[in-house]
Amino acid sequence: MIKYFFILGRNPELSIAEIKAKFKVKDFIRKGNAILVDFEKPIQEKAIDELGGTISIGKVISEIDKKKLDKENLYLGTKNKLNYVIWNFSEKYDEISIYLKKRFREEKLKSTEKKLTGMMETQDGKMISISSSKNVEEQFFVFENYFGRIIQTSDYEAIEKRDMKKPVRREELSISPRIAKIMISLSGVDKNKKLIDPFCGIGVILQEALLQGINAIGIDKDEEAIEGAKKNLEWFGFSKKNYELIVADSSNVRISGADALVSEPDLGKILRRSPKKEEASKTLKNFEELVINTIENLRKNISGKIVFSSPFIQAIDSKKRIGCDFEKIASRTGLKLAEGFPISEFRKNQIVGREIVVLGRN
Repeated sequence: MIKYFFILGRNPELSIAEIKAKFKVKDFIRKGNAILVDFEKPIQEKAIDELGGTISIGKVISEIDKKKLDKENLYLGTKNKLNYVIWNFSEKYDEISIYLKKRFREEKLKSTEKKLTGMMETQDGKMISISSSKNVEEQFFVFENYFGRIIQTSDYEAIEKRDMKKPVRREELSISPRIAKIMISLSGVDKNKKLIDPFCGIGVILQEALLQGINAIGIDKDEEAIEGAKKNLEWFGFSKKNYELIVADSSNVRISGADALVSEPDLGKILRRSPKKEEASKTLKNFEELVINTIENLRKNISGKIVFSSPFIQAIDSKKRIGCDFEKIASRTGLKLAEGFPISEFRKNQIVGREIVVLGRN
């Protein structure tokens, strides 16, 4: 078995669900915003590029034992100067910190342990430390009695830059690449299979699927949105044989088969202030009918899972956010709500957040 370590993003529950779906794992050990998972085979080199909810992936080198660590090559670089950080999820952090300083000094390295100076607020309001320094050559971690090295890190800046450069953007209406990746992972759709997005907008879910080698069908009744999706997918340089864009109403369109449905339907109008519970309930009921009608129309042509996001609204006269009746949606469409779902995804002071849901066959 190979032990891998995952540093979770701002929504740990969603991050874990994504990792479980992507790598088909069930068991893991969790400490704070990190998990340790046993794999039978090595994970692919750029696996993190397909994950939306993971900050970094690490690989265990050894148990925290001096004799075992002495046998391992810890610095893989060529320069004699080394800045490094240690992600701490163990009571043995001090032991490792002292060991590394001594070890690198003996290896004639000018080494400096940097601190995790960045901060990230998780969905439940906790502040956690993250690495923010660009001037770091190595990242290590301690997790319980294990020591390892970070081998893959998500490049959020590059993803954001890519998103900003594409020709058509709809900031307030579009799903983020991060959430799109997570939802694709949750669907379990594999490379060379086909995904359908019946409310594709300007094509964010389609682009993330195509980047992973997944074929895609995008449908939207808004002709302008489809035109935007066309420009964006052409800008990425995707082969037109791998995707299809259709201007149509998804509740009555006819399509060829697909392996999964992944979509963010219209979450309702953009709200500048919290609505009353009555108004929010009306929005949710309209959304439920939209989704039910669409799934009823398309489900016979979809062999796998159905993943979608839905409005999760903070009403002015309700202490808790209110969301859709997923049991009703599952019952009306003859599908089954996957265990552990829905999972909420929202930011502080956001009026309309999301709930992400997975439906499967009974």
